[in-house]
Amino acid sequence: MSEKLSILETFENQYPERDYNIVHVAPEFTSVCPKTGMPDFATLTLEYIPNQLCVELKSLKLYYGSYRNDGIYYESVTNKIADDLIKVTQPRYLKLTANFAVRGGISSVITVEYKA
Repeated sequence: MSEKLSILETFENQYPERDYNIVHVAPEFTSVCPKTGMPDFATLTLEYIPNQLCVELKSLKLYYGSYRNDGIYYESVTNKIADDLIKVTQPRYLKLTANFAVRGGISSVITVEYKA
């Protein structure tokens, strides 16, 4: 298990027989542009339908924070986060939207969607 992945904790879904949406918004995500070394800022919106497990919020916050000094492209970090969340929670559905702030006159929105 990777060091970052080990940060994520889960808890048992109390209503596994029911489909319901969970939405978590993290407006202060940061990473670093691997080309320029400049900080990148994004709002991450995680939407998922849990199966047996839900992600624990404090661990999610710490997990997001672990990218603060990582040089990684928008597309890569969004897909990596989605992969890790899928791996630990095994949701019925997951959508991660990373809305990156304007830098150099361009803003970017990266969306990853997963269906079991």
